[in-house]
Amino acid sequence: MIRNAVLSSVALLALAGCNAPEAAKSPEQKAPESAAPAAAPDAAAAEVLTAQGYGPLRIGMTQAEVDAAVGPPPANVAEAEPSECRQYHPPRAPEGLLVMTEKGVLTRLTAIKGSTFKTADGVGIGYDGEQLKTNYGAAARFSPHKYVEAPAGYLTTWPGAGHLLGTYVADPAARGLVFEIGQDGKVASIHAGGPSIQYVEGCS
Repeated sequence: MIRNAVLSSVALLALAGCNAPEAAKSPEQKAPESAAPAAAPDAAAAEVLTAQGYGPLRIGMTQAEVDAAVGPPPANVAEAEPSECRQYHPPRAPEGLLVMTEKGVLTRLTAIKGSTFKTADGVGIGYDGEQLKTNYGAAARFSPHKYVEAPAGYLTTWPGAGHLLGTYVADPAARGLVFEIGQDGKVASIHAGGPSIQYVEGCS
């Protein structure tokens, strides 16, 4: 009787030991499922226009880096624009995105009609200008348009550097956004990058 009882106890312990590894493996098998969604925010961030850049493009890149990311400038652009400053639509860039390079460095990105991407605040082409002013408040400065009558104008913001508002910025390290508002009161273009966002006519 005692021998049978001992054998029964050993059998139960062995059975419990066989089941233990399966229970231990369960958390490891589920881990990849919970980790997968973490990649989504990074992918979404790449589709947002910021003062620092858009997608693989970052203000301050060399011309060679821009070419590798979205393709070289079309031949006719290279011939028509002076080498000191070029503004063009790269062959692999999304529709409605212009890049500006000055002396071989990416200094500005511009969203124009036809673009569907937006800023981190959800502002894109066609956004209401008055609502935009309200959204930014004292963090941005509005100035009249150089060629078009009101309500057209420029709303400029230098994130994290409010002291730059109302001044002409020359520091190449500065990063900001300029929303150009058309005569219809809607955002017509968005410039993102360094001091060149202050240009009103292409490279000038």
